[in-house]
Amino acid sequence: MASAPEDPVLERYFKGHKAAITSVDFSPNGKQLATASWDTFLMLWNFRPQTRAFRYVGHKDVVTSVQFSPLGNLLASASRDRTVRLWTPDKRGKSSEFRAHTAPVRSVDFSADGQFLATASEDKSIKIWNMYRQRFLYSLYRHTHWVRCAKFSPDGRLIVSCSEDKTIKIWDTTSKQCVSNFTDSVGFANFVDFNPNGTCIASAGSDHTVKIWDIRVNKLLQHYQVHSCGVNCVSFHPSGNYLITASSDATLKILDLLEGRLIYTLQGHTGPVFTVSFSKGGELFSSGGADAQVLLWRTNFDELNCKDVIKRNLKRLHLDSPPHLLDIHPRIPHSHEEKIETVEINPKLEVMDLQTSTPPVVDVLSFDSTTTTETIVRTLPHKGEEMDRYFLNPSLMSSECPPTTLKKKAEDMSDLPSESQRSIPLAVTDALEHIMEQLNVLTQTVSILEQRLTLTEDKLKDCLENQQKLCNAIQQKS
Repeated sequence: MASAPEDPVLERYFKGHKAAITSVDFSPNGKQLATASWDTFLMLWNFRPQTRAFRYVGHKDVVTSVQFSPLGNLLASASRDRTVRLWTPDKRGKSSEFRAHTAPVRSVDFSADGQFLATASEDKSIKIWNMYRQRFLYSLYRHTHWVRCAKFSPDGRLIVSCSEDKTIKIWDTTSKQCVSNFTDSVGFANFVDFNPNGTCIASAGSDHTVKIWDIRVNKLLQHYQVHSCGVNCVSFHPSGNYLITASSDATLKILDLLEGRLIYTLQGHTGPVFTVSFSKGGELFSSGGADAQVLLWRTNFDELNCKDVIKRNLKRLHLDSPPHLLDIHPRIPHSHEEKIETVEINPKLEVMDLQTSTPPVVDVLSFDSTTTTETIVRTLPHKGEEMDRYFLNPSLMSSECPPTTLKKKAEDMSDLPSESQRSIPLAVTDALEHIMEQLNVLTQTVSILEQRLTLTEDKLKDCLENQQKLCNAIQQKS
């Protein structure tokens, strides 16, 4: 069915990555878009015409997640190289590197006030970092398999996480304890997030489902089976009335949570869609996937002021009395009350003069004091490496990306600070680098101890299971 003028429309393509897009995020002011990719790079896109895009070089493996800080002055990224990086989103590209995880890091998430960062990893842990001092605070351990995602609640009092152990856990940031647990016997959640007022969570399931849970009564509210493949990501509209989903079936779906039904199916990608995100005001959303394209869409939903949304939710959540059940979805008018059918939108059939953005790209080398400078050589995942360890349905990949080498050109270095422009004396810089190296050694030592503790816990669990089996066998014989 042809889309009506008020339906969501595809506005722009962004082309610059050489491999699958893993994560997208809008800046708080809505003027920039950050993307992460299997090509090991971050890219920063400006929406103004004739502006350069920046490619940030620093990670040594696939970049799995990216997010702007609430003020927009920092970019956090996670990578399979087991590190987390903080970047300044400008042409200098200064970054700091965090090392504490002992396995690939799958997600990063800032608290709403920007004071904390949560990271989730395949080492089965969630780690919380202080952004003011840029230091590690504590770990959350209860998952028994890889943790795929961790998100703060809007007021920062809770964290939700999902794991391949088929559980979704709610954590209290004050007590640092798991306070709630949702278990699924069929599949695991690839992604999870709070709704804007913090009363519900949505999960993107490997079993092709999307579920909405009320965390106050631990109840499943809505269950959608609208995709034909695994769901990789979800994003709430700031109003809380709509949810957009990204799937390995190459489609995006928009759900009306007030009416509890599918209202749009969006086709624009040529392979699995791994990520989708609304802008902070809700007037735009962006998606990325295996086709290495970043698509920018415009919605027909009411535009909201990001700061007003945050203030409203924080005010509501800080009341002493618990929210009423009717607050799960704000009962405000919306534009789909008269629609019965689901609308399918295929921009390739309907958009004839679509603007394609392939801006000039400036490579920005990171300057961080925690690691030594290395030769700038980055390669894509090897041909034989399986993508389905991290995303579903690799068979839907449109093409295989051969290993490529990034060659840094002299003209791209013109925006980077020279030695003579540094305001800090060289001796102080050397001393700080030495201190950071020693701290890095300590951090790695703690990480090794944590890894050994995890292995010990796993062995203890196996022993208990074997003991239980022996007891059951003895009881049956007797």
